[in-house]
Amino acid sequence: MLIFEICAVTSVCPESKGVSGKYIMKNYMKKKIWLSLAHMSGEEQKYIQEAFDTNWVVPLGPNVTAFEKSLEEFIDRDKRVVALVSGTAAIHLGLLQLGVGAGDEVLCQTFTFTASANPICYVGAKPVFVGSEYATWNMDPGLLEQAIADRIKVTGRKPKAIIPVHLYGMPANMEAIMAIADRYEIPVLEDAAEALGSSFDGQRCGTFGEFACLSFNGNKIITTSGGGALVCSTDEQARKTLFYATQARDEAPHYQHSEIGYNYRLSNISAGIGRGQMTVLQSHINRRREINNLYRKLLAGFTGITFQTEPDARYFSNHWLTCIQIHPEEAGFTREDLRLKMDAENIETRPLWKPMHLQPVFAAAPYYGNGVAGKLFENGLCLPSSPVLSNEDVERVAEVIRSMYN
Repeated sequence: MLIFEICAVTSVCPESKGVSGKYIMKNYMKKKIWLSLAHMSGEEQKYIQEAFDTNWVVPLGPNVTAFEKSLEEFIDRDKRVVALVSGTAAIHLGLLQLGVGAGDEVLCQTFTFTASANPICYVGAKPVFVGSEYATWNMDPGLLEQAIADRIKVTGRKPKAIIPVHLYGMPANMEAIMAIADRYEIPVLEDAAEALGSSFDGQRCGTFGEFACLSFNGNKIITTSGGGALVCSTDEQARKTLFYATQARDEAPHYQHSEIGYNYRLSNISAGIGRGQMTVLQSHINRRREINNLYRKLLAGFTGITFQTEPDARYFSNHWLTCIQIHPEEAGFTREDLRLKMDAENIETRPLWKPMHLQPVFAAAPYYGNGVAGKLFENGLCLPSSPVLSNEDVERVAEVIRSMYN
């Protein structure tokens, strides 16, 4: 794609070099490389058309049921999956079923997207943020236990739930986290929004806790354009989730409501996209891992660059996004230097998530950390990782990084 930008020569146009009354044309010859575009299988249209042909253009129907079943078969046949409008809605309904309410505290990983924490506030509870371990970039088990012990001392009662996050597809240390959760008898709600297909010690992410959320946003491993799901441990939990997600309508011939409900059910049309996406889920995982390996190969030997890396053989990441850290004292440039250079080259990158304890909206929330999350945010960058990227695209991104050393 050829893009032209015409800028009038004025004092604010640096390209003018003082030549008055003329125009400068900037020619961007290089195509845009996006961070994480969706990739269609070709099957999606068939299921969408089926919904129209059968008039199932509503938030239930054959596509929804089939999509949920295919997710259960992929993740764990003993789990129950309820498709919803977003991963955020899934966390909200999970917290409700864990009995979290006004005045309660919920332990949440600080290094994450705000959607992990916002639902805590939806139910009137208070987030308590826990810092990261460097090995996975996820919730530090030692800090988690410290936070639990201290909250019991400060408030006289233990937190009501724990929300670890499998960030960028990297599994958290679920063996240690679950051991602590079991010892204190605190339920776990996994945020597996970025980790569909990732696993820890052979077990799929999203199957360790009492509940887990998935996301099918447009940039995720698979997409329904927008959408998510709650992974439940029992049939009763799935039934209750569906009840809450469809306005909590009681069984009656008329519309009767004894509880507050929500309009959270995924539509049959969106679920049709999801059914088509399930046919390429494994190939998407494989391609993102290939892209991660290619970046590592192309950048091998360059000092001051480190990758988010599986700590040992127990960890299997889908590498939803390939993420690096730039260590300025070794590399000679900063994360922000590189991000701006990428932008100038028409390549989309993104800083790592800004930790929740550094967000203005959560400034008053308790935080138990060690500085790792803040350092990761300061130095970290997400690289283009979409399965639609060609090897040449990846090489172009890597070449921009290599050019920084010149």
